[in-house]
Amino acid sequence: MKNRQKCCLLILAATLAAVALRLPRLEERPMHTDEAVHADKFGSLLEKGYYRYDPNEYHGPTLNYLTLIPAWLSSAEKLTEMREFTLRIVPVFFGVLLVLLILMLVDGLGWAAVCAAALTATSPAMVFYSRYYIQEVLLVCFTFGIIASAYRYIKSKRIVWALTTGIFLGLCHATKETSIITFASMLLALLLVLLMRYWQGGPAFHIKRIVRPWHIVAAAATAAVVSALFYSSFLTNTEGILASLRAYVAFFYRAAGSGPHTHPWYYYLKMLIYCSYAAGPAWSEGLIVILAAAGFVVAMTRKNIVGADLHLLRFIAFYTLIMTLLYSLIPYKTPWCLLGFLHGMIILAAVGVVAVIKLAPNHLARSIIGLLLVVSGGHLAWQAYLGSYRYYANPANPYVYAHTGPDIYTIAQRVEDVAAAHPDGRKVPIQVICPGHDYWPLPWYLRSFSKVYWWSEIDPDPNELPAPVIIASPSLKPALLEFFDKPPPGEKNLYVPLFDTDVELRPQVRLLGFVTKDLWDSYQQSQAKQTPTGEK
Repeated sequence: MKNRQKCCLLILAATLAAVALRLPRLEERPMHTDEAVHADKFGSLLEKGYYRYDPNEYHGPTLNYLTLIPAWLSSAEKLTEMREFTLRIVPVFFGVLLVLLILMLVDGLGWAAVCAAALTATSPAMVFYSRYYIQEVLLVCFTFGIIASAYRYIKSKRIVWALTTGIFLGLCHATKETSIITFASMLLALLLVLLMRYWQGGPAFHIKRIVRPWHIVAAAATAAVVSALFYSSFLTNTEGILASLRAYVAFFYRAAGSGPHTHPWYYYLKMLIYCSYAAGPAWSEGLIVILAAAGFVVAMTRKNIVGADLHLLRFIAFYTLIMTLLYSLIPYKTPWCLLGFLHGMIILAAVGVVAVIKLAPNHLARSIIGLLLVVSGGHLAWQAYLGSYRYYANPANPYVYAHTGPDIYTIAQRVEDVAAAHPDGRKVPIQVICPGHDYWPLPWYLRSFSKVYWWSEIDPDPNELPAPVIIASPSLKPALLEFFDKPPPGEKNLYVPLFDTDVELRPQVRLLGFVTKDLWDSYQQSQAKQTPTGEK
């Protein structure tokens, strides 16, 4: 009992560390394309109460609906009143909750629960993506909620834990299509645990001794209700429930297809074990990977040297191995997808930590090993700080992926300044023209302008004339010159560059800007008036 209290207090301390690493300066990093897309989708829900699940994009609805809570708390009624903090506080909350949920497994993991909390709190990947307005951390949190609640149910047979398991199942399914990989991995892991128990001559398996059938029905019904409520936009769009099933057609097509997100099978493991890019530090969560391998060995042996629940360890071990294999074999890869199996590795690594210390021959050896582990854990926390606060948009960070560069602030500020010199202010017409609609996250940064026209090509309509401000892809420059010549004689405007130099939206995606000379002159005059005498 005394050890349990100590474990709980240390886990709470790790939770505070998780808050300290995740919460500060949430508005500092530029919005990633995916974040801006989700924010735009949320804008319709906030302003119009309208959300319709799209089976081809956007993923599940939990992120959108849960964002309503901080939006209401901040009294925001429009997307223009939203800030990055208000959006990103949602994944921060669930990133912290992921650490706190380990309290539910103290009985099953023992002292390894403390190590798991510490590693979850300081893992660079966990910290970095807990500050991203995407679904992944929510998915990992709900997944762990399933495991922890199911374990509590098996130990207690109480219906409340069966229902909690069902709630987490429903939330997991309503968060992202990749939950199907999670569910398949859990099922296979459970079967392997039972088979291993049988092969090792354990007692015969009787399902009624472990679970009560009607509790399973209650959990499944709860999961179905929770998922259906979210996908149906809380019963205002029942078509969304069927769309959630059709989504797997697009999901499997994307997973097996080729494209810019296709990477080799070792992509995730290489990223975790060691990465180093020019003009940047070396990155490694290899400590977690190595200790996870040790934890896996511990789980497979009959000797319970860490004092944990052996069946729970084996389930987590098989689940993590299956998840790692599946995600490695799927050609479509994005860095944040590694969080699912990384969290499993973290729990196994915590088991490995306890095992390594207990296997030490004497007190001095244990003290030295413990000190080395603490230093290594501190290095993880330092990497987490570097990744989230210094290299947050730098390609030298392996977790930065097709990220928006700092030029986005130059673009947004210049448009803001030019608009201030126009008689209509933020109602000035702006045309953004990029093939394939490759202009994200500009809609987030131009959300306060009411007349922005988003095109994938120059409008062939003869009545459509160039706007006072135009932002376009460089590939359209020849067509733009013809577009500028479109107005009849006497009505043509002379256009000049909007930016002093080329601007980069994100790596290998550049933009051109143009503004009418009349508006540019007005802008220059306004700037001159704001410059104090004697300054240049």
